[in-house]
Amino acid sequence: MNTARTRVALITGGGTGIGRATAEKLAGQGYHVVILGRREQPLRETSEAIGASSSWYPLDVSQRDQVAATMTLVVERWGQVDVLVNAAGFATGVRAGMPLDEAANNWDETIAANLTGAFLMSIAAAPYLTRPGGRIISISSIAAYTGGQRGGSIDYAAAKAGLIGMTHGLARDLSKEGITANVVVPGFIAQTEFTGHWTNERIQSIVAETPVGRPGNAEDIAAAVAYLASPEASFVTGEVLHVNGGWRFGS
Repeated sequence: MNTARTRVALITGGGTGIGRATAEKLAGQGYHVVILGRREQPLRETSEAIGASSSWYPLDVSQRDQVAATMTLVVERWGQVDVLVNAAGFATGVRAGMPLDEAANNWDETIAANLTGAFLMSIAAAPYLTRPGGRIISISSIAAYTGGQRGGSIDYAAAKAGLIGMTHGLARDLSKEGITANVVVPGFIAQTEFTGHWTNERIQSIVAETPVGRPGNAEDIAAAVAYLASPEASFVTGEVLHVNGGWRFGS
């Protein structure tokens, strides 16, 4: 990557959890991090905590017009983008047996936030990514392989599995231009908005199945993202990097 100018990393969902930890990690490595998300308060608080090497914009990644407008603002200010991290997402929950209308509405919301948003951001950012050296890194979930620990995650599992296929497609299209596309697949990550309400009994049951003997944390995922964003990972593309403490092996 060109180090003669400010390196810029865009991080969706950057105000909380894995997105915030990633923003803090990359800012510590010299990037100017631009954090994006729907809720202004956590974005503002995170950006203020990071300091001058951070900016923020409110953005619903599922809205095409907002994505295009925000990308225009970013490019007008910084010229190009070095790293895009697609970390935004949430789950509404779909379970077999739900009324069709409810299931379809929940499905649409989850797919829009987790998969469509990552697609829109990736396509919008692609023309402005550094060549060579640009990076697209998406955050999937172990649910893409397990269907979710306890059921009721049909929508979330499908969205996170879709990120993997999308990443493979991006890698095919962009790697020849020196831009890599990879996906990080977290296992159980403690104290995020997804898992902060889980009971200790549930957490300990997962830890008991995890060879390293502890839950993951957001910093574990940020470290994986930082590696994939680095020049040392220039020969890594289309990779699915599992970060789960051994809770599940293989692809």
